[in-house]
This record gives sequence, C-alpha cells and structure tokens, in this order.
Amino acid sequence: MQAQKPKTHKEAKKLGKDRLERVIEMMKGIEDHTVDPFLLNVDEIILIVQEYFPEWDQPEELNLDAEAIHHLATVIKLQSDWVKQRSTSLYTDPFLLEEKIMQNNKQEMVNVFLHAWHPIVEQEQLTVRSLADALRYWDALTPIKQRWEQPMVAEVAAGTASWEELVDQSVLRDEAFSAELDRYWNELKAKTQTQGKDGKLFYMDWVDAETYEQTVHRAYITSFLVTYGYATLEVIPLEEEVYIMPLEDPVAKLDKQAISVPINLSFESWQKWKRGEKD
Repeated sequence: MQAQKPKTHKEAKKLGKDRLERVIEMMKGIEDHTVDPFLLNVDEIILIVQEYFPEWDQPEELNLDAEAIHHLATVIKLQSDWVKQRSTSLYTDPFLLEEKIMQNNKQEMVNVFLHAWHPIVEQEQLTVRSLADALRYWDALTPIKQRWEQPMVAEVAAGTASWEELVDQSVLRDEAFSAELDRYWNELKAKTQTQGKDGKLFYMDWVDAETYEQTVHRAYITSFLVTYGYATLEVIPLEEEVYIMPLEDPVAKLDKQAISVPINLSFESWQKWKRGEKD
C-alpha cells in the first residue's frame, strides 16, 4: 500500500504532521526502553524533518518539529551509551563469536581449550564416621512401601466418542492441520498474484474475513504459515504497515534470527478496518 504524493500545500502539511507524530511515538518507545534504539534509522528521520520543515508556518507546527529533534537527540545518546557499555564490558556479539569459532580448525580449538582449562581435583574417601552416618540415615527412612503408596483412583468404565463429539470438544479438527496450511498457502499465493504488488500483500487485506471470528482464525493460521516457512512478513515501522509475502517453496531453516511481530487485531481495530478507517 503505497502512500500517494500530496497535491496541495495543506495535504503536504497534514502528511508531514502525521509522519512526525509517528516518529515521535516510536522514539518515545525507545526512550522507555521498550524498543531497540538501533531499529531507528537516524538518517531517514533527519531527511523527514528536512523535507517538511519548509511547510511549517504555525507555532504548534514548529513546536512539533522541535519536539522531534529533541527526541532524536535523546535516541542518538541512547545509541552512544549502548555502544560505550558494550565496549567497556568487553562484550562480544554471539554471532561474531560463532563465526570466529567456525573459522578455526579442530587443533586450534583444542589448544585454546587446553590453555583455558583449569580442572578442579578433589579426593574423597570413606571413613568409619561417614559409614555410621549413612547407616543412621537409612534406618531413619520411612519404609519404601509407605513412601510409594499408590494413590486411590476411582475406576471409570471405558466408553466411546464419535468424531463429531471430539470436534465439538476441540480435540480433533474437521481438517488435518497440514492440509489446512497447504490450502491457505495456495490461497495466499493466488491472492498475491491477483491483488498484491511486488510479490507481497497487505496483511489486513489477507486476513480480513466476513466475521471477526473468521478474521482471527485466518490470523492464527497465518502465524503458522510464517513460523513454518511458508511465508514471510515485511514490517515498515514508521508507516505502521505490515505485508505478507508467500514463498514458492517452504523454507525449513531461516537464515536470519527469528523475531516476534506483534500485530493488533482487536475487535475495535477490525471494525475500523471494515468501515474503511485505515491508518
């Protein structure tokens, strides 16, 4: 879903205010330590501020611009503090460490281990006193028949349950889960070809259904499509947009570290979407 270029000065100002407000909210999340400070592209924020600064002619608009600059400076300081803390604590990124280990041969790793290995040697032996303590311990124990008494469980006659009863109780599904994943995967690929752009589809266009319950179910299945490598998500934080892209073949192992992507799918947000009130 691409943003259209504003045609008038008024539209440009409105778009600029919306983008600055989103940037400020994201930077406040970073300041509250709920968002990684390095998720923010500082150069991109500076370009946004420079782009819309000539449009401002009202005090509240200039105040919004100054607030964005203030929060940007705070985020840059947080990034600097993060780098200083890692450098002073001799922090080593685990992925860099893994890469270095993989580059060394077996003999080099053995030599490193031998230089760093400091085994602790301890000698133990039985004495008359330790044997006497052991005997007193065993004599004081409750007999094993009393310690391992079987709990009284009431016997229940075995019965049968029909397929429909198990489905109603959510023990079984009407459709095998793997078959359901394949069906949604094929539907996603077909819908992306007809309604998507650049091989991806807007997330809400994909999960939206006639009822809220059906929409939640589609979102639930979609989470497994992404987890099992049938599809992948593309998140644009500043625009608050999420796209889903089907893969031609399931990917058994991800090349990158997997992260969780929280998506708001409350009943209120779904109703707004159905009414066409899209952010």
